[in-house]
Formats: sequence, structure tokens, C-alpha cells
Amino acid sequence: MLILRLNKSGLPQTWITVEEAAKCYVQEKVLFELGETKKVLRGGYNNLGVQSQLELSSIIACDGKITQESGKISLCNQYLFRRDNYTCLYCAGVFQASKLTRDHIIPRSRGGKNTWTNSATSCKRCNHAKGAKTPEEANMKLIAVPFVPNMYERFYLMNRRILADQTAFLSSHFSKRQTWLV
Repeated sequence: MLILRLNKSGLPQTWITVEEAAKCYVQEKVLFELGETKKVLRGGYNNLGVQSQLELSSIIACDGKITQESGKISLCNQYLFRRDNYTCLYCAGVFQASKLTRDHIIPRSRGGKNTWTNSATSCKRCNHAKGAKTPEEANMKLIAVPFVPNMYERFYLMNRRILADQTAFLSSHFSKRQTWLV
């Protein structure tokens, strides 16, 4: 389980381990908690036989320096396929990652860039059929408009084992242009 760490203004900062979160609690750096999922850590027993425990929330906001991250996320197939919900943006088929490829809408051989807005998830069949053509030349229409993930979408893409309350928090800030449905 990873815990979503927010800064004191409520913006996502990073995914942290349970141990790192426990340290924040013990150092009294946690300002507020969100989410309903709790992780209980159990410790030793005192001389009265009472076991110590620490309850951690799945989303915590911590005191400290507010970092201004660029919010950029590297374009890689893992995140691209996740952005597009493992759906070919040409035939609308849903595939396993091993059956998908990255298609450059404007082919790189024709000056297209390797960017989020010029990349689409494509099944191998559709990518082969499109070849070095634009979608218009290949008579293939995109079913969604590729986009650059915002900060909240970035954190969603970065964690494969995201909890329901973490998904709810992040998805409430997703842009309206997203191609995936949570």
C-alpha cells in the first residue's frame, strides 16, 4: 500500500510507503487526513499489557516546504496505455499491453514529435494499417483527442495499486478531456 502525500495546501506531492507515513505521524507533521482507508500498525506492549498502535490514512497532508514540481510526466508506453485505458484509439478495441503500440499521429518520419498530444494508443493491427500516414490519409479516425495529463492525472498514472479513496480524490481533479473512465 502506498500513501498519497499532499502538501499543506492539499496538492499531491508524492507516493510514500507506510513506513514513511508512520514517520510523518510520529514526528507530528500530518496536518490533516483524507480518505476512508486506514492502515493500522501494531507495536509492542507496555507494562499493562496494552499494545501500541498507529492508524494511518491513505491520504495525508504534511507540514513542510511546499515544492513546486513541474507536474510533467514522462511519456512512456506504460503511462500512455493507462491514459487511454488500454484502448486502441482507432478501432476502440481493449487490449493487453503486450498487444498495444504507441502511434505517432503525425508520423515521426514526417516531422511529428514524440509528445503526449501526438501519441495515441494503437493496437498492432491498426498501427500497421496506418503506417507512415496521417489518420486522414489512412482514412482512420481517432475516437478521442490525446492530451497531456495534469498533476492529478499524473499521480493516478504513476501508481498501479491505487486505492478507491485515492482514486476518488485524484479523479475529482481530472480534466474533462480525459479519455479514460475511472
